[in-house]
Amino acid sequence: MTDAPQDAVRDAVPDEVSDEATERVGSDADAPDASDAPDASEGQDAAEDEAEDEAGPADGPVFEAADRRGRIVADAEGVRLSYDEEACEFRWDELAAVESAKGRFGKRFTVTVHTPDRRWYPIDLLAPDRGRIAAWEAELDAVLDAYFDDEAP
Repeated sequence: MTDAPQDAVRDAVPDEVSDEATERVGSDADAPDASDAPDASEGQDAAEDEAEDEAGPADGPVFEAADRRGRIVADAEGVRLSYDEEACEFRWDELAAVESAKGRFGKRFTVTVHTPDRRWYPIDLLAPDRGRIAAWEAELDAVLDAYFDDEAP
């Protein structure tokens, strides 16, 4: 039997790491060090930040629709579109209009985001069934009513 796998592992570990590990074993390595312990106030701050992040977009209506290639999310932060590897994100104040359309036949749902500089970004999703398109339109309308200010210049 050969020791090739063990030799390969031993050769892959740099000498500095081996010496340092040896020094820790000889010292009190298992005892917790005061500098390694997390500060209690840092833990509280992180927990508060997470709570704020979770509470932010969940305050109002949220629209989410996705198929195997695309995804649309509209919430308090704005509208996010993604299709395959491409993605774009718009805050509500960056939008001139948001329109939706359903295919006359079939299960296609299209959302087009228009910006004030006369650019538009359409995305097509395939709904699992025709009834889901009506639900998506109602959910999107609720989000637009809550967040989109169509009176802005």
